[in-house]
Amino acid sequence: MAAASARPRSSVSGVTPVASAPMLSIGQVLALLSPEFTDISPSKLRFLEERGLVSPARTQSGYRKFSQGDVERLRLILAMQRDCYLPLNVIKQYLFEVDAGLNPAVPGTTMATVPSMLNGARRYSRDDVLRESGASPTLLNDAVSASLIAASETYGEETLAVLKALVDLQKVAIEPRHLRGFRAAAEREVGLIESALMPESRRNKVSSRAQLAERASEIAAQLEVVRTSLIRSALGKLAP
Repeated sequence: MAAASARPRSSVSGVTPVASAPMLSIGQVLALLSPEFTDISPSKLRFLEERGLVSPARTQSGYRKFSQGDVERLRLILAMQRDCYLPLNVIKQYLFEVDAGLNPAVPGTTMATVPSMLNGARRYSRDDVLRESGASPTLLNDAVSASLIAASETYGEETLAVLKALVDLQKVAIEPRHLRGFRAAAEREVGLIESALMPESRRNKVSSRAQLAERASEIAAQLEVVRTSLIRSALGKLAP
């Protein structure tokens, strides 16, 4: 695979930087992205550059300068990490295909979600999320009580997707209360990932949070493969 620096950065999802737009310093990029991505940091931006996902220009003094296209590319990468839980190697492959002029679907979702990623994650009020999902207020309340959805004044795309799934599950008599064990299982899985990463975090004290978060995402993806295989195997036993 070619490195990101060898590909046009402006091609991601049709983002075209304005020629006259000023180049931005790393501090200015952080100021633009931090309201939406609160964990963004200089080390994370450098980590993404090291992994070949973004290639800012450099001044003669070596300072990074980001174009508007770079900022939108970063926004897309961060949204795909946060909203789709995708590891960087998967995101990098997606960007490579987009930069090559292809029209790939975002792994784990649909192309319809890409504009919302680029324009900033949409937030829904309680009434909005109920209307969009077709859920009743009672179903949302039950989902919050079962710890499937966190109580909030506004909700994101992920909550909307979960609520839509709960609406469909309710049609086959599966209620949020039946899924209480999902939260406990998720917490056990996170604990397993934390335990796996603890030696690495202790051994390499200079490891950035971004590196550890990426490793956590990769481990979670591997666990998902195992979980999906087990479920499919068990479902196969239901067939006559």
